[in-house]
Amino acid sequence: MMMYLPPQVNQALEMLTAAGYEAYLVGGAVRDYVRDNRRGKDWDITTNAMPEEVEQVFSGFRLIETGLKHGTVTVVIDREPLEITTYRIDGSYSDHRRPDSVRFTRNLKEDLARRDFTMNALAYNPNTGVVDLVGGRADIAANLVRCVGEPDRRFQEDALRILRALRFAAVFDMTADVETADAIHRNKRLLEKIAVERIQVELTKLLCGVGAARILREFADVIAVVVPEIIPMFGFAQRNPHHDRDVWEHTIAVTASIPAQPVLRWAAFLHDIGKPHCFSLDDQGVGHFYGHGARSTDIAETVLRRLRFDNATRERVVLLIKHHDTPLPREEKGIKRLMNRLGVDASWQLLQMHRADTAGQHPDCAVRYAELDGVGQIMQQIVDAAACFAVKDLAINGSDLLALGFQGREIGQALQDALNAVIDGAVPNERQALIAFVQR
Repeated sequence: MMMYLPPQVNQALEMLTAAGYEAYLVGGAVRDYVRDNRRGKDWDITTNAMPEEVEQVFSGFRLIETGLKHGTVTVVIDREPLEITTYRIDGSYSDHRRPDSVRFTRNLKEDLARRDFTMNALAYNPNTGVVDLVGGRADIAANLVRCVGEPDRRFQEDALRILRALRFAAVFDMTADVETADAIHRNKRLLEKIAVERIQVELTKLLCGVGAARILREFADVIAVVVPEIIPMFGFAQRNPHHDRDVWEHTIAVTASIPAQPVLRWAAFLHDIGKPHCFSLDDQGVGHFYGHGARSTDIAETVLRRLRFDNATRERVVLLIKHHDTPLPREEKGIKRLMNRLGVDASWQLLQMHRADTAGQHPDCAVRYAELDGVGQIMQQIVDAAACFAVKDLAINGSDLLALGFQGREIGQALQDALNAVIDGAVPNERQALIAFVQR
């Protein structure tokens, strides 16, 4: 079966070939095609044409030279930007991130030999099919993440490859081969030299991977380089009948049990990070973690700010952690108040946090699932009925109260009082009834 290529990609390959040059598709698109015949999203082309020769071939198209130093010309064909890069050999990496210089070559083998992992060092051309010079297809079939060449050298060239290896292993549920895994552990401190924004992106993808639990367990020391706040959790016994795992293993279980959405995975990953700092034993020798929700919230805030998360993500993750150990109301009035206070989306996410937290506890705690299911059913009924649980849902608004003579803060307080009365069932959510209520 031939690989699907957009017409713009086919045109670029054909134009380079017609001009007498080699041209291949490389990168994730080829890897995903070999893995499961998935259609690619990013289309990167490599060629033995020098950058100036690429520009000559595509002289009639819009060209972007932003990557010219490293041999990349972006060609825009029918509004599709295609990165076309000359075969190259990388020089030294003094910053452990990008090569200080590159040397162009006409040899495809030399270009593929500089790439990070064998599964990413495959090339494809419709005329030749998949070109595999480093054993990438066999590693994909064996579910192995393996460095091209010497692992230590690959990671010392670009330290971000350490997290990329773990991310690929988590997302594709693959295993790092022994030499690659050993080199990851040996070179983990190099991650201190990488921009936090790049770490954030890779770690988020890792946490959302189907194999996240295994990677967090096997490479906890590596993750701790970029999030050292997790170290106190390692092996910390909870000594509590509700828990049959230490704090770190509980965290792994909760992270793996929650839907693979960035906000939820980060909230699960950090939800108990403050526990070791709040441990105490009672007279019976039972462990308690009083105030750990607030402590975890503070630590999570620090971690998320350091990793430069956007405000919306950081605030939502912190909100979920803050309330993760607060018992959920089981009756409609309380649930409406919760949805009013947190919002509909956050309330659903908090329910998912409670379910995942239960999954990470002792099996005896599974009885909580029935209670949580009941909360979820009531929440869904409230949403389906378009029930009033927020000020914006009231049949009156600020303009109505202004007309009645209310001013300033009185308006907000009157609307909140009216909402409370509606939630409690004391007043129907009808305009005349609410006006009579606020006038009283």
